[in-house]
Amino acid sequence: MWRRSSYSNGNGGDCVEVADGVPGVRPVRDSKLPGGSPLLFSVGAWAAFIGSVKRTV
Repeated sequence: MWRRSSYSNGNGGDCVEVADGVPGVRPVRDSKLPGGSPLLFSVGAWAAFIGSVKRTV
């Protein structure tokens, strides 16, 4: 269910994980705190964020 950022170096550093398959929201969490509460973004807000990041990279 959770997938790690493709920019993760695999050393357990600062990583973002995103969950798929949750209707209407995009849960995001810190991989170092898997038991913590995820941040919940609307699908539209998450798409806008990702689009903005892609334009700046």
